[in-house]
Amino acid sequence: MRNRVVIENVHPEIDHGAFFIKRVPGEKVTVTADIFGDGHDHIRAALLYRHESQKRWTEVFMMPLANDEWEATFTVEQKGMYHYKVAGWMDHLLHWYEGFLKKQEAGQDMAVELQIGEQLLQKAAESYPKAKAEDLKALAKQLKSGGEEAVQTVLNADFKQVVESTPLKQFETIYDHNLRVRVGWEKELFSTWYELFPRSAAQEPGRLGTFKDVEKLLPRVNEMGFDVLYMPPIHPVGEKNRKGKNNSVNAQPGEPGSPWAIGSRHGGHKAVNPELGTLEDYKALIEKAKTYGIDIAFDLAFQCAPDHPYIEEHPEWFIWRPDGTIAYAENPPKKYQDIVPINFESEDWKALWEELKSVVLFWCEAGVRIFRVDNPHTKPFRFWEWCIAEVQKEYPDTIFLSEAFTRPKVMAELAKAGFSQSYTYFTWRNTRKELEEYMTELTRTESREYFRPNFWPNTPDILPYELMNAGPNAFAKRLVLAATLSSNYGMYGPSYEFMENTPNANGKEEYHNSEKYEARHYDWGHRNRLTELITQVNQIRKQHPAMQDTWNIHFTRTDNESIMSYIKLTEDQSDIIWCIVNFDTAYRQSGFVEVPKSLLGITGNVNLKVTDLLSGEVYHWFNEWNYVELNPDAAPAHIFEVSFNRR
Repeated sequence: MRNRVVIENVHPEIDHGAFFIKRVPGEKVTVTADIFGDGHDHIRAALLYRHESQKRWTEVFMMPLANDEWEATFTVEQKGMYHYKVAGWMDHLLHWYEGFLKKQEAGQDMAVELQIGEQLLQKAAESYPKAKAEDLKALAKQLKSGGEEAVQTVLNADFKQVVESTPLKQFETIYDHNLRVRVGWEKELFSTWYELFPRSAAQEPGRLGTFKDVEKLLPRVNEMGFDVLYMPPIHPVGEKNRKGKNNSVNAQPGEPGSPWAIGSRHGGHKAVNPELGTLEDYKALIEKAKTYGIDIAFDLAFQCAPDHPYIEEHPEWFIWRPDGTIAYAENPPKKYQDIVPINFESEDWKALWEELKSVVLFWCEAGVRIFRVDNPHTKPFRFWEWCIAEVQKEYPDTIFLSEAFTRPKVMAELAKAGFSQSYTYFTWRNTRKELEEYMTELTRTESREYFRPNFWPNTPDILPYELMNAGPNAFAKRLVLAATLSSNYGMYGPSYEFMENTPNANGKEEYHNSEKYEARHYDWGHRNRLTELITQVNQIRKQHPAMQDTWNIHFTRTDNESIMSYIKLTEDQSDIIWCIVNFDTAYRQSGFVEVPKSLLGITGNVNLKVTDLLSGEVYHWFNEWNYVELNPDAAPAHIFEVSFNRR
């Protein structure tokens, strides 16, 4: 054991290499590590990476930072899995070279030093391909000749370049802990979701909507700027214990029940609710949506209605009570009599896992590439890790969104297990301070490597307290925050767009007359202030690369706590967006915002041109602090495009 270099505290590394980090093509991976050794010999370090299709590693020399920390970066160019590791060694050639310079400057005799250098160059040549080895040997020969000419060879700038680019590697320490980067579909990082119930898609009242009705809504969804259309489960709805309006225990004749109560005499998880249409109709909808640049997201809910075919075919996959009845879902005191949970601790778990995987593959074969997964935290983490990996082997561009509103560590574990995107606590982060802290947690801690947030201001399950009985200003503010803070966001569409704000009488964050238990009729031709704002904001997101990244956010100072300011910019600063949001939905707020000169690379006087992409107004800012004023009745925010002369 002659390796003398220690490598530790490598980042990113998720749970000692148990899980991969996530990127999309074009994103960078910056690796840091604490690298040190004994004595005073010079240390060199390298980051090595390769795509899974490659056998050879690409080497990037790491640069020393403060306190024995080293750093290097590489860019992932293609989809698939990348591997990376860190190497460190004592570079005796570099150590000799820097000592040579000091000794020569001090006027010492360099004859022996030249001999040492010649030997080290010969040694280094042994580990390089022929062309580089010959170059090193040629230099060694020049040093062997001795004399002033040899000294000048060492003093030449070209010699320094050779020493730095072809280090002498001996007794390397290799940190190889199965570090991986999964590079997926670009839509994993940037997507805009609209949710609707297909049974509520009919243009005229008095009948249930179908897939063909949803097709007619595609131009509207596209016009508003959404590129993912998500629908709740499309399977047959259970007839036994079907829930009625407002979650009543007994459904009345004609009530459609909850689509999350899956399975009936019409089939199970591989069947389509005949009231919505046929499997061929669904496939046609998928293809039609693609012509508008829209992907249809599938709701993957691994649970059953009491009359699901699985229960008769595989009773061993469920929990049976001592009285012989099947156990339905409970979250005391809540009861879900229309839903039966699957028993993942079944003795027949292997067959169960294979069947559930086959469900996902069935819908992939039908054309689905995006799955919103219902309550994944109520199923084993290791099942999801296995299932997602298996599906992505056959369909690499498959996206899985985790719908888990639960404890932080549970949400994190699901993201580590492979979910491409995750629901978040955005719904309950309402103040400026809460959102700044939450965004910092998401973007500046280890979770950035594996947890991709998808911000939803509402869902069919959740009418947030802030939106209860709220007016248009509150809906406008939350829309802008969701769409500009995160590059992935979505909404329970018609309910949000038409500003549904009436809560259930139970005092919980639930809608009165929830669409989960009944079909609605919407005036799909209606437009309002929020419709136009949604369309504007989504257009801005599509036109500006700075908005298509979550990790590039920088909060800036204001002198008014009711005004939040943040900048999102591309790495080359070719696109800079500055958002300034008024958190007061009732009153006009004004104040001053600071220009972050260091962030923008401004060394002299400020000279900014800021164009409000919502109003079209243009301002010129010449001060380090500049005045803003926002009337919530007009606009919840400024979304500025920034341009300036850096001199």
